[in-house]
Amino acid sequence: MGFTSPWHWLILILVIVVLFGSKRLPDAARGLGRSMRIFKSEIKEMGNDGGTDSAQQPPQSAPPQISAAPTTQDDQAQSGYTQQGNQQQQPDQRA
Repeated sequence: MGFTSPWHWLILILVIVVLFGSKRLPDAARGLGRSMRIFKSEIKEMGNDGGTDSAQQPPQSAPPQISAAPTTQDDQAQSGYTQQGNQQQQPDQRA
């Protein structure tokens, strides 16, 4: 049967009026209308902006690749690193 019966609609409208009150219903409907209008205008703007943005933006080039220079044991010794886990050596601070 569903909500196709006029009695179901009448009961539903009566419940809404009782819950929200007759003074707040016009304000709620007005706010809903404004929200729908803003939503529709934003959707139209997104559709218009989507086509023009891709034509105006130049294609992005790939970032330059940085190749890592091979390190030798001498380079690691000078920088204070050992081969075991690249742990930094602490200088002996005994006086």
